[in-house]
Amino acid sequence: MARPPGQVRPAGQDVEQAALSPHSSATLSTYRKAQGYDLSVADESYDVIVIGTSQGGRFLPLDLAKAGKKVALVERDHLGGVCVNTGCTPTKTMVASARVAYQARRGAEYGVRTGPVSVDLAAVRERKRGMVAGARENYASRLAQDGADLIEGEAHFTGPKTVEIALRDGGTRGISAPVIVIDTGSRPKPLTISGAQNVPVLDSTSIMELGALPEHLIILGGGYIGLEFGQMFRRFGSEVTIVQTGPRLMMIEDDDVSDEVAAILRDDGITVLTSATTDRVEEAGGGRVRLTVRTPDGERQVEGSHLLSAIGRVPNTEGLTLAAAGIRLRDNGFIEVDEYLETSVPGVYAMGDVKGGPAFTHLSYDDYRILHANLLGREKASTRDRIVPYTVFIDPQLGRVGMTERQAREQNRAVRIVKLPMSAVIRALETGETRGFMKAVIDAHTQQILGAAVLGAEGGEIMTIIQVAMLGKLPYTAMANAIFTHPLLAEGLNSLFMTLDA
Repeated sequence: MARPPGQVRPAGQDVEQAALSPHSSATLSTYRKAQGYDLSVADESYDVIVIGTSQGGRFLPLDLAKAGKKVALVERDHLGGVCVNTGCTPTKTMVASARVAYQARRGAEYGVRTGPVSVDLAAVRERKRGMVAGARENYASRLAQDGADLIEGEAHFTGPKTVEIALRDGGTRGISAPVIVIDTGSRPKPLTISGAQNVPVLDSTSIMELGALPEHLIILGGGYIGLEFGQMFRRFGSEVTIVQTGPRLMMIEDDDVSDEVAAILRDDGITVLTSATTDRVEEAGGGRVRLTVRTPDGERQVEGSHLLSAIGRVPNTEGLTLAAAGIRLRDNGFIEVDEYLETSVPGVYAMGDVKGGPAFTHLSYDDYRILHANLLGREKASTRDRIVPYTVFIDPQLGRVGMTERQAREQNRAVRIVKLPMSAVIRALETGETRGFMKAVIDAHTQQILGAAVLGAEGGEIMTIIQVAMLGKLPYTAMANAIFTHPLLAEGLNSLFMTLDA
């Protein structure tokens, strides 16, 4: 049975003494030592320590500070975590630039003459940098207003409730708290294939700092990171090849979704290689790289000007010395938590990407909601049964929520599947955005929607409408019979769900 969440205790000797049995003769130091405080290191007490400032860690310290808690916020790098600095904000800013280039080239389809289109990647990069800087500055100004103590440096545990910080400006500082929240996020997984150490390898962070377009970008990995960058740089003007080890792109999706995504990328001029295992990489002369890959058709070589590794992410836990605190890790290196986000050490929590599972900013924000409710509201909010949607920001977008058809079949559920091509949606026809389809999985007994995939223009927005219906446990007939504004893309939901009764 899961533990109920711990509660924030105000710091100070009186409160800590009150936590002891009324009849105990233990001293304060005995109590603190028993609670896991390393008295030889910790020289300053807080109510809460938050390590890292991703989406959840940005807001939780501020709320705790405004509630009167003494809060230390530790950050070794830029404020804002992955989303602000190297994830959502910069990538979607660059995706927007790529879409403008794509639409400009399509001008003639709409009767608009534009002339030759070229992309100034350095200018795209500067626009991206400006967006990131603005987001950082906005958060830094809130910190100063709300009273959290920002400590710039790298933290590591010296005990279950004590932390030593290697300060950015030199020296160390020891602090302690009865409640600690780990929010250190993740980073790109390093490429370890033969020869990788001898050639330049880009990752999802460094590729956004290029000032000139790659002639031919080779991407290892067929997940959402590889696909977003692949389409982006193809639209900027680069030749792009995606090399995927699995038999399909986006292996977590249903086959028809993966196949349609691959067809769209190939339609954009991207070379997609599946069931392709990379044996080695080497220099090819003139600053180029050469991959040797094994495919069902035999060995082949792929040569390009730049190599992007998009093979996954690993948790930022290596510097935390979690063993000193007794905090358990999962087999994949991510921090183990229960449904209340509490680690194996009572009073120590983990939130966001560092605990594993889907690496989405909105999931990190929901972790914040749970910890806010439990630490400040004295509730018992948990991660149980939460519906986690996501959107892949290729164009057209892929919005996904709930079960796939494959997952439903594996659970032996009685289901009905509905599917509608975007070419059957009037708004898609009018705007010339007809690629993709809508698909939903329906429980045959309850008529409730179990999941959906919307691969189409604004697919994430349309998916969200279905998600709200799922949250309300509405039958599919509510969507079939709803009045949606004409002509919106959402109007296609009428046609999608009406096909069940046709």
